[in-house]
Amino acid sequence: MKMGFLEGLRKEFSFIRGNYAVLVTSWIIVDFASELPMAYFGLYVLGLGATETILGVIGFSQFLALASFQFPGGYLADKYGRKWLISTMTFGVALSFILYGIAPSWPVLLVGVVLLSIFNSTYQPALNALISDSLPPEKRGMGFSIVMLIASASTTPSPAIAALLRAQFGLMDGMRISYAIVVALFLFAAFFRFFFLKETIVNASKPKLKEIFQCYPAALKESVGALRKVPRSLIYLFSSFSVMLFGSGMVQLLLVVYATRILLIDEVLWGLIVAAVPITTIILALPVGKLVDKIDRRIPILISMLMFGLSMGLFVFGDLTKVIATLVLVGAGQVMLNASFGALQTDLTPRELRGKVNGMMNFLTFIVLATGSFLGGLLYEHVSPQTPFLIAALVVIPAIILTVLLVKKPEKREEQ
Repeated sequence: MKMGFLEGLRKEFSFIRGNYAVLVTSWIIVDFASELPMAYFGLYVLGLGATETILGVIGFSQFLALASFQFPGGYLADKYGRKWLISTMTFGVALSFILYGIAPSWPVLLVGVVLLSIFNSTYQPALNALISDSLPPEKRGMGFSIVMLIASASTTPSPAIAALLRAQFGLMDGMRISYAIVVALFLFAAFFRFFFLKETIVNASKPKLKEIFQCYPAALKESVGALRKVPRSLIYLFSSFSVMLFGSGMVQLLLVVYATRILLIDEVLWGLIVAAVPITTIILALPVGKLVDKIDRRIPILISMLMFGLSMGLFVFGDLTKVIATLVLVGAGQVMLNASFGALQTDLTPRELRGKVNGMMNFLTFIVLATGSFLGGLLYEHVSPQTPFLIAALVVIPAIILTVLLVKKPEKREEQ
């Protein structure tokens, strides 16, 4: 009986090997590092002399820079392979975090934000494509959920450690220590990816750095052309996703500011309760992944949209209990949306187009987030702090309508 159970377990998770295992392992490192300073990032920016509007501008610049190199990133991922881009750009991300930690004022931080986002932007399509290359069709929901599970397990202690650093060293010094840790861990992950990832593109060659810029026109043309070759349902799926992302972009950097300055939640306590998001993800990742592989992938997408709208409504008029409930809903919604959207997008996208399609989708995603971030900061400071959150709650309505009416289940899922 025991051997049968173990054999079944081994078979269930047999796809966790090779590149997928390397990516999951490195994600444990980089996600822990990335989340460490995120709990207090908005307050850190304000502490460097920014206003809420400038905070929105920093978010706008971040997402615009993330959008900027999606085309060459996707193009190079399909033409030259995944490994070179992922490894090289992870080193760039590590070094960019140095500016975060030493910034004497928000303009210096802004330079770091833009540089980091450019490096992230260039390798993100390759990363997404490599995950898709590594997962069999019948395990895609589980595969994307495990990415979230492992990432969330590694990030769960991050807000608590950030809270301890905040309590021990104060906001600004605590954040600078956090960024020193981030740099060290990202450098380790970069070396790990460089030595252990294997290329999945046959005859991939190492491009010269100047090709990243020279290939932009061709990359843009081919990325736009790739969208003409995918099913219309993928376009509609992304459109509904973008509507909700706009609302998310409006509030992303303002959550900690609103919670601590309007709802008057203690800053150290905030760092502790933010852990509710990854804890919820850990609990739900595997059951949601199995569910996504067994049912219509559109159903968890719709449920996640409802959760996001409800969470924003609770948060804006919240107390401590409602804020914790908000964070639980956000965690549950994230795992449902990421697993189901990632799986459905892969189902609808041919392998040879995934780099370019991911690049184009990421480009449009970041433009939407940039617009939302800028508008959110502006409305927060000049209209009312509640306005961005109320808009974020309402935009789920058109997102749900688009998904229900226009996104169709694929008759046949694309292969690995």
